[in-house]
Amino acid sequence: MARIAYFDCFSGASGDMVLGALLDLGLPLDGLRAALGSLAIDYGEIAAERVLRAGVSATKFRLRPSAAADDARPDHHHHHLKHIVAAIGKSQLSDAGKARAVALFQRLAEAEAAIHNVPIENVHLHEVGAIDSIIDIVGAVHGMEWLAAERITASPLNVGGGTVECAHGTFPVPAPATARLLADVPVYAGEPATELVTPTGALLVTGYATGFAALPPMRVRSIGYGAGDKDFKGRPNVLRVIVGDDDAAAGMERIVVLECEIDDMNPQLFGPLMDRLQQAGALDVFYAAVQMKKNRPGTLVTVIARPEDREALSSLLFAETTTIGVRYCDMLRDRLAREHRTIETALGPVRFKVASRDGRVLNAAPEFDDCARLAAERGVPIKDVQALAMKAWLDSAPGRQGRDQ
Repeated sequence: MARIAYFDCFSGASGDMVLGALLDLGLPLDGLRAALGSLAIDYGEIAAERVLRAGVSATKFRLRPSAAADDARPDHHHHHLKHIVAAIGKSQLSDAGKARAVALFQRLAEAEAAIHNVPIENVHLHEVGAIDSIIDIVGAVHGMEWLAAERITASPLNVGGGTVECAHGTFPVPAPATARLLADVPVYAGEPATELVTPTGALLVTGYATGFAALPPMRVRSIGYGAGDKDFKGRPNVLRVIVGDDDAAAGMERIVVLECEIDDMNPQLFGPLMDRLQQAGALDVFYAAVQMKKNRPGTLVTVIARPEDREALSSLLFAETTTIGVRYCDMLRDRLAREHRTIETALGPVRFKVASRDGRVLNAAPEFDDCARLAAERGVPIKDVQALAMKAWLDSAPGRQGRDQ
């Protein structure tokens, strides 16, 4: 039974919203203080409080900088990447947590370096070196270790709109660093017209989530709401983290179905096309005869695949066929647990594909290739081998022996 965590970013994400959601889920504040204190960085004090965001109760994580940290001018006092890495190395995070935190800061620094076209060791870490970013990132790593989710996914991110003030001027949302960190991730511009995803929020969500889609099948166990600073009228400015177990739908999985119709391709190409689609990761491929516009007979190509393989399979359809458009939709499918068992028959061993649910066998079928091989070797019809194999299966099933005696 695996634990799943789902980041619902309908109002974007920021570092303090991630921490707020984790605290809302039960992350001990004292444990967080201890983890941050082990950095030996003067950051002040942290606190958590209950707030309302458009009527939704949420936890607001707050950092109250110390007088020394608050008075320091950012252009004169900031933490360079090497200082942050050294502090993480001395912290109480686990070895895996230290490696994760260092990788996150390295990625953030690389984004800043690329934007300003300077070597990473010379980058001026306005966002990376700020105290609140350090606290948010290290705190989130500690919190995610506490959560111990085996699978983490997220929704597409609402980045907001309008403009945002950065260290180098005014930029359209998403800010340059945020946009770079969101590369290859599904995002959209939504309401309200303000920055909803910060660089730190983008870093944490994309650093942990292994996929971006709708809520996966799960049995919900707990929900945490992390509040942002602003309170929008009619729109809860919160990050929702849903935690659950996948045991409620062990056979359920999310798939994508791709389709296209073809009426102008050499039929000889359909065979190799199926082989290449399956080699590229398609779970299933099938063709159906259809009547298309202008009364032309055509072929409907349907491909069932994992969501992460959609782009590669779409590219293959465009490259290997004459289609000029591929449509797709996300679906859920429920399937039985499957295994292979070998059954001894009078003609030789035959593998069976056995399907079950909750430990109860519901279907069993002999592998056709095994039946065809034995039929060729023994010079008997394939249908006879299949019948003999099914009898052997029924005779070997628990409770079947001796019934007919």
